[in-house]
Amino acid sequence: MTSPGSPAEVRSLIIERLIGDSGEAAQVIGTGRAMAERAAPLLQKSLTGEIGVPVTVDLRAVEVSRVSEARSRAGDTFAMTIVASSTSSDAMTLVIDAPAIAIMVCTLFGGDPDLPVSPIERDLSQIEVDVSTMVFQQVAQALNGSGRRSLDLRLPVPRAMSGTEAKRHVLRDGAAVRIVLGISTPAETGTVTVTMPQRIVLASRDGAATAGEGDLSASWRARFSEEVMRSTVALEATMPLARLTLGDLADLEIGQVIEFEETAQSRARLSARGQTLFVCEFGKLGQNYTVRIRHPYDAGQDFIDGLMPAAAGSA
Repeated sequence: MTSPGSPAEVRSLIIERLIGDSGEAAQVIGTGRAMAERAAPLLQKSLTGEIGVPVTVDLRAVEVSRVSEARSRAGDTFAMTIVASSTSSDAMTLVIDAPAIAIMVCTLFGGDPDLPVSPIERDLSQIEVDVSTMVFQQVAQALNGSGRRSLDLRLPVPRAMSGTEAKRHVLRDGAAVRIVLGISTPAETGTVTVTMPQRIVLASRDGAATAGEGDLSASWRARFSEEVMRSTVALEATMPLARLTLGDLADLEIGQVIEFEETAQSRARLSARGQTLFVCEFGKLGQNYTVRIRHPYDAGQDFIDGLMPAAAGSA
């Protein structure tokens, strides 16, 4: 399995791995449903305009899922594309099944929508892939929205993939919402499945249908913080030595004893990952050495204290 290449993709993957399926299902489904209900009439109008024949677009299902399951119900023959946004390389995964492809190809080239179409049980032709790409473009535009509601998708969508390429393409896993849209004529019906990471759905929408934007952000931030607070870090305690000139430092020899400053014991510093956190007092309790926290580390005050010996020396 390939790994994300850029630091931004790595961060996104880490966030999704930490959050997992911990999103509130009702909130995720509610936001996804509101998005789909706004997009369905727009999609029906645009598809009818493209093919010149009325088709029906209806919302079949909205459910919590995983990105890796985007094509799990598409059958053996399907087309797929992945649309990026300004914040994610896989903001939307689109899958169209064989019946929906057959409906669109048949009606686009003058077939009677009132008659059944022949099922597709082979690899897709180039024309069928192009028609699938056209459908994906219309779906992405309808769902993208505008203004504060916009997903900021990078359009036009990439050309659809099919066959072995579509089946073997590695999907980055993560908590997602699945939206199933039906495409129908009086005689046939098929589906287009839209899978989006939960973080994209919740962060890119104002959440007016389910919750305020501030409350939504706070909820995800709190959930993520819980995971971070359980992570472990290594602590380091250091104690300053006496000040030496560069000449004294050059003259140091193996076995030489260096004295601490008189106040060194009360100026130990507690750090984690190179960041100083507290000023501590070095001590001993029984057979164990200890550090007792005195006060939080103040970088500004430490800088001023460092200047004072130099100022005294110049005077």
